[in-house]
Amino acid sequence: MKIAIVGASGAVGQEFLNILENYDLQIDELHLFGSVRSAGTNYIFRGKPITVKELKHNDDFKGIDITLTSAGAGTSREFAGTITRHGAVMIDNSSAFRMDEDVPLVVPEVNADDCRNRPRNIIANPNCTTIQMVVALKAIDDLSRIIRVHIATYQSASGAGTSGMAELQNQTVQLGRGEEPVIEKFKYQLAFNLIPQVDVFTDNDYTKEEMKMFNETRKIMHSDVKVSATAVRVPVMRAHSEAIWCETERELSVEEVKQAFAKAKGMVLYDDPQQSQYPMPLMAAGKDPVYVGRIRKDLTNPKGIAFWTVSDQIRKGAALNAVQIAEYLIKNKLL
Repeated sequence: MKIAIVGASGAVGQEFLNILENYDLQIDELHLFGSVRSAGTNYIFRGKPITVKELKHNDDFKGIDITLTSAGAGTSREFAGTITRHGAVMIDNSSAFRMDEDVPLVVPEVNADDCRNRPRNIIANPNCTTIQMVVALKAIDDLSRIIRVHIATYQSASGAGTSGMAELQNQTVQLGRGEEPVIEKFKYQLAFNLIPQVDVFTDNDYTKEEMKMFNETRKIMHSDVKVSATAVRVPVMRAHSEAIWCETERELSVEEVKQAFAKAKGMVLYDDPQQSQYPMPLMAAGKDPVYVGRIRKDLTNPKGIAFWTVSDQIRKGAALNAVQIAEYLIKNKLL
């Protein structure tokens, strides 16, 4: 099994390496690709050094079985043909192909079988906030079809990559020293603040991030579910949180929902309000599952359920989901 990583030096690329290092996946060869700037960098993988090669339009991907890409939508669009030309499956973490009809958009806990139909040999990794949400929604939808969802996200600096995390850390230090914080990555100061904007605004005054959650959820779940989102950037280093309200066709009890979450693949139920036990970003950072708690009836709608989820944006929200797709392809002999 020959696997390649494109964007190896980025935050998600580094997480690919961290996950694959100890993941139960047979890898005979690992190839790393990056920009001119990162080419020549050496990383140790399973005790052996691997040098990052510059991504070029050539035959470097000949013989590669699976390529995990996280180098931005522009790079993915430009190099998709080069990566897949010789038969490699491209699992892409960017937004480039997510809504293309001939590209499956996959969260393995929800719609793994969509991997079987990939005319262009490209499988898209959904947006981080969508992944986290649909893992939880699937457990409820299996009990009763979900009609609509309202969600507020609390997105950490890690969603903006390494530079976003560095800016939050630097601003915190600067403010602690009484200095004026330097603002470059985000629209406003993030330290000790909340920014109710993630990505740019669209014509309907929802941001692209919020519209991704609407459109991607429907594609992944093969559903006409309606999703209304408000995405907020918060001064947390890593792991996104989401407050979710959903309405189902039939009324569900809290106990039914808790049992469904407890059994759901990829989820951890952590819910004991009387003991102040509920998921928080510090708990989820660096971990694989989607944690869920604060499960309760919606007081405005008998068919409504409210709950809270937390998950590491770089792991399940990006790198881990892509690796799980690769694992599914290998185990089901779909290469």
